[in-house]
Amino acid sequence: MKNHLDYKEYIGTVNYSAEDDVFYGKVEGINDLVLFEGESVQELKDSFVDSVDDYLATCKELGKEPDKTYKGVFNVRIPSNVHKKISKIASKKGIKLNELVNRTLKYLVENENKVLD
Repeated sequence: MKNHLDYKEYIGTVNYSAEDDVFYGKVEGINDLVLFEGESVQELKDSFVDSVDDYLATCKELGKEPDKTYKGVFNVRIPSNVHKKISKIASKKGIKLNELVNRTLKYLVENENKVLD
């Protein structure tokens, strides 16, 4: 099951409010908060596309970079027993833990549909 929308390399979350009887979402991976909504699935999709297009046009008009900047550094909290096990795996392979994590994440990116579906 796919619980997001894709358009022009942007992802939109998909949520439903029973209280308001409306679908809504947020454009991810950008520098600002951009929301969209619709009373039907098609309205939600159309609203998402319009929101992305409007945001990109506004950024272009302002000379602003729309995409969030990623530094390439992030902290991950994992159970201590997993940390110990992956540290041992890295040692056995003769690589640093950082390299093991990099290789693993690269594999995930290259095989996203196989690994996470």
